[in-house]
Amino acid sequence: MNTHPYVGLWVTADGHIRHELLQNGRYDEARGRKTSAYQGSYTVTGDHIEYVDDTGFTADGDFVDGILYHAGMVLHRQW
Repeated sequence: MNTHPYVGLWVTADGHIRHELLQNGRYDEARGRKTSAYQGSYTVTGDHIEYVDDTGFTADGDFVDGILYHAGMVLHRQW
């Protein structure tokens, strides 16, 4: 079970992109009105995140000072 401090919802300032990092090492990404636009697994090592969606596409990002930087996007934690 993945219990790192980054589990939760991460959202762009405009709310268009939403990454939900689940405790079980899975993620669910919503885009605009489309829920579950992308789903897959993720791993976190230190402050670095690696994504693998269910089609095999990979991406990564970094957490810096409470902000997730991913693929040119800036996502903030939504409490």
